[in-house]
Amino acid sequence: MNFANPGYLLLLILIIPYVVWYLLKNKKHEPTLCVPDTRAYNFSPKTYKNYILHVPFMLRVIALIMLIITLARPQSSNSWKDTEIEGIDIMMAIDVSTSMLAEDLKPNRLEASKKVASEFIAGRPNDNIGLTIFAGEAFTQCPMTTDQAALFNIFNSIDTDIAQNGIIQDGTAVGMGIANAVSRLKESKAKSKVIILITDGTNNSGDISPLMAADIAKSLGIRVYTIGVGTNGTAPYPMNVAGRIQYVNVPVEIDTKTLSEIAARTDAAFYRATDNESLNKVYQDIDKLEKTKLNIKEYNKKSESYLLYAVLAFCALILELLLRSTILKKIP
Repeated sequence: MNFANPGYLLLLILIIPYVVWYLLKNKKHEPTLCVPDTRAYNFSPKTYKNYILHVPFMLRVIALIMLIITLARPQSSNSWKDTEIEGIDIMMAIDVSTSMLAEDLKPNRLEASKKVASEFIAGRPNDNIGLTIFAGEAFTQCPMTTDQAALFNIFNSIDTDIAQNGIIQDGTAVGMGIANAVSRLKESKAKSKVIILITDGTNNSGDISPLMAADIAKSLGIRVYTIGVGTNGTAPYPMNVAGRIQYVNVPVEIDTKTLSEIAARTDAAFYRATDNESLNKVYQDIDKLEKTKLNIKEYNKKSESYLLYAVLAFCALILELLLRSTILKKIP
């Protein structure tokens, strides 16, 4: 049996102090009839009233218990479920080069990409998802996991400061980003293996060319969706000049030809995201294309079972009132 409002069952705890109070109260034997001598009553036979003296209290306790159970709304269910879930293994490869600070997407390219990617991840709880970041070099920020809370914590910490501060080489190593993601997917047993690559530039670093990395991915049955983020023409880029931020319009150089070829070779798709809205639509399209396969047979029937307890509570209260007003009626 299930309860629609199980929190109400905590009220049953209040029954305990109520019973204790009743027991302590009845320890005080106050006479109801004053007589000079009680020896005449020593051998008087007990009537049935002596045995049902505490019945009204018991009925009230039963009524309270039944009322609390009624509030908790007990429900009976008859269900069976046969579920088969085939998850998808996904590696997100995100460009963290300093050019991702351009503010043609709001608040900037990187933050917009992180926000939309987070929403995409949240909608896929059955998938193994990992994270690769790249600039002039690439490395795995988070291996594939189904622990979304851990992934979100790592995802939110992504920043371009590792390239700005020289921790890794600045630049755009698209091929290295794909290769790193492939290394995490090559041992995967999943039927569907996907890389989603986000970049705003042209490959200018790394030891592996983008198309070579695409061929490796293709040989392992991995699809590579590529997303070029950034407006056409120029984009406002924040530059620190004498301790103050000044914006300079820089040209947008995205190698759409290579990104399209990567996607084509791996039987995926290339997308251009020139603003936040179009970036969001890109992920919606990918989500539709890469749906987790589900085979679910489910039957579930719930019926309310509180009526019986409500009737018992009502009957207990009525019976208590009848006893107190008739057989066990007290004369003031």
